[in-house]
Amino acid sequence: MKAIIATLVSIIIFAGCAQPQDSKAKIFAGVNQKPSSKEAVATFAEGCFWHTEIVFQSLIGVRDAVSGYAGGTDTNPDYEKVSSGETGHAESVQVYYDPSKISFETLVKAFFASHDPTELNRQGNDVGTQYRSIAFYRNDKEKQVIDSEIKRVVDEKKYSGKIVTEVNPFSNFYEAEGYHQEYILHHPQNPYVQNVSIPDFERFRKEFKGNFKS
Repeated sequence: MKAIIATLVSIIIFAGCAQPQDSKAKIFAGVNQKPSSKEAVATFAEGCFWHTEIVFQSLIGVRDAVSGYAGGTDTNPDYEKVSSGETGHAESVQVYYDPSKISFETLVKAFFASHDPTELNRQGNDVGTQYRSIAFYRNDKEKQVIDSEIKRVVDEKKYSGKIVTEVNPFSNFYEAEGYHQEYILHHPQNPYVQNVSIPDFERFRKEFKGNFKS
């Protein structure tokens, strides 16, 4: 993300992810409320968390996807520290969902369908360990689901490269700064979003066989 932002600095003061005026993609906001007893939680990292947020919030059964940091050791991370690559954290999203409407298996399928799991420590021009691919699990069953999906993707031979997604036990999630939340929705003219995030999201909606909000 920073590499692209640097090239746009003469155009905008702050760069990030945005929606083009002629885009057909509808961006859904999450519902910020206290999790209910019926909800489950899943955590994923797949590059820029602005993009990951709208991917999961587009799916029926997902109430909210919160941008944050996970996978590292720093107990007080912020965007600048994580961007340095020294915290061990990756840009991640915490997904709050209703298991009666969408399964963990479907979320995992959406995760692998919405980014390139063969890119090591990067997604596109966003380079660094903070952009690495991680699927977190909270129990053995979830780990089995993730491993099974990796096997399916490998067997399909969609990619010529090796899957480098980390499959890690979940430990802690640290919510990102407020300005990162719903960033794409609130910054529709940002060049990064227009040229990177929204095209990727539209490709995901076209290719993924899931139940999307309308």
